[in-house]
Amino acid sequence: MLAAVLVLACAPACAEGQAAATQAFSGVVQLAVDATDVDRQIFNVRQSIPVQRPGALTLLYPQWEVGSHAPTASVTELAGLRIQADGKPLAWRRDAQAPHAFHLIVPDGARAVTVEMQFLAPQRQALLKPDLVSLPWHRLLLYPAGWPTSTIPVQVALTMPPGLVLAGALDVARQDGGKISLQTTSLEALVDAPAYAARHRRVIPLSKSHGKPVVLDIVSRDPRGLAVPEGEIKRLQALVEETGLVFGPAPFRRYHALAILDDDTAGGGIEHLEQGENFLPADYFTALERQLPNRDLIAHEYVHAWNGRFRLPADMHVDDYNTAVGGSLLWLYEGQTELWGRILAARAGQRSLEHTLDRLAIDAALVAKRSARAWKTLRDSTNDPLFMSGRPVEWRDWQRRQDYYFEGALLWLNVEARLRELTGGKQGLDDFARRFFATDGRPAPVPYDIDEIVRTLGAVAPNDWRAFLDRHLDTHDDAEALAGLGRSGWRLAWRATPSASWLQEEQIDGVSNLDHSIGVQVRSNGSLRSVSWDSPAFRAGLAPGAKIVSVNGAPFATDLLVRRVAGAHAAPVVLEVESHGRRRSVELDYRGTLRYPYIERIPGVPDRLTPLLAARRQR
Repeated sequence: MLAAVLVLACAPACAEGQAAATQAFSGVVQLAVDATDVDRQIFNVRQSIPVQRPGALTLLYPQWEVGSHAPTASVTELAGLRIQADGKPLAWRRDAQAPHAFHLIVPDGARAVTVEMQFLAPQRQALLKPDLVSLPWHRLLLYPAGWPTSTIPVQVALTMPPGLVLAGALDVARQDGGKISLQTTSLEALVDAPAYAARHRRVIPLSKSHGKPVVLDIVSRDPRGLAVPEGEIKRLQALVEETGLVFGPAPFRRYHALAILDDDTAGGGIEHLEQGENFLPADYFTALERQLPNRDLIAHEYVHAWNGRFRLPADMHVDDYNTAVGGSLLWLYEGQTELWGRILAARAGQRSLEHTLDRLAIDAALVAKRSARAWKTLRDSTNDPLFMSGRPVEWRDWQRRQDYYFEGALLWLNVEARLRELTGGKQGLDDFARRFFATDGRPAPVPYDIDEIVRTLGAVAPNDWRAFLDRHLDTHDDAEALAGLGRSGWRLAWRATPSASWLQEEQIDGVSNLDHSIGVQVRSNGSLRSVSWDSPAFRAGLAPGAKIVSVNGAPFATDLLVRRVAGAHAAPVVLEVESHGRRRSVELDYRGTLRYPYIERIPGVPDRLTPLLAARRQR
């Protein structure tokens, strides 16, 4: 009987699920997570799922992650799965075409299905540390197919290592030492609020966004990381105010700007409706002068509460975590958010005008050196998460990867400048945002498509916006990709000395970045992190992973290589390199000097960039 049913059972969107979608989910899923096995990085999970009706049931392990826009959650890490009904074992079968789906038959009279399993966290991720625990709920559960995740109530019981404090936007119902019960919430809301538990936590009220509280929620393995300068608190308060001036009423009940201070995980963030995960260095708040590359991260994730979580592209709007999503509008979802991060960090004083211009110069230089534009458009790059997430990309400027971030930012800078041209400087991207992201009392998410984008732009300033956007999205022309900078009155230029932002990025990446001269990023041991396509290094036959042994006959050192490149106009750069077990000598065909990007004013063109970066709250 079971085997016959399982043969007929379809993948996640199964027949019993389609029927269930018309019925309300009855009862509450109980999820118990034991996160105390820090030595072995094992989460022990037990669930009780109320039976909705007897017969065929499909349980799903989440596959698609909102933050990565890709099927990056792997069922590989699920183990020890045992399923029972009212204490009696149930057989299950994995779906052969959809391995994140598990099919079973619920007997008549059963009241609850009990699931026991382990999540074997990858050792390299170190989600379980004695003093810092990460709780990615979507990797710690199964859920029944056929009901939208927003309609499935879940109540969590969590057991943590002793002495840790829970952080994040979820509400705690009860706590007894390391045992915590969370208030019942929907599966959707639970998964959208990963929690953290740390030895040290500090919550700093920032301000209210149209009556909705916003806090800085810091977790750290070292108590010294909690020391936030008063000036930074004021800048974050200004960030909340500036963001409210752009987007209007908040779409959340409250918002936690989570700052996870840990050198092991530093770099990047993940967006959610009521919190942002910001992975920052352990000394972020105590060494702000060394954090230029990270200064707009909190702003970026905060903007995502409106752009990405409240307003969501229609091809990303699905009811579960196992239905494929599209990324056709990531140039707005991520690209405009990236630009707002730059703008709002400047308006709030987190970056000076000089440092913001330096950051935009780095963006422009990345856009300018994308040789892959010759064959791959920005529109096509929005498909990257579907096949590139979790995979190494060694020739990034020839393959392109997630260029909808920084090239998307320049696209929207072009939109901003064009709006100003059309309205005599009276209307711009702020006016688009106020219209497009207006909450108007609507619950999240509110889907949108490109037609709405075009209509909203047209309401701000009549123009053929469809053609305008298509031209940028489909261009193979570098000048078109950089058009927003020129329309704003600035242009990309080069000099022989790097900016502070450039130097700090080099330090974070652990390289000396010579992309724009000889075309390599080289580590301190001489190994090549990357080689730019069709650069002097590329034409000499170098590839990522090769190791420079000597420079013009002297043992390799990064400062020696930099000096030799600086003098390449007078004498050639000769490298001895080792790769694939052999050594050879190459002379680079480069007769220039060091080249680092900056942006400069274009005489006679109005400066539309500096006013865009100026604070609004003081006007």
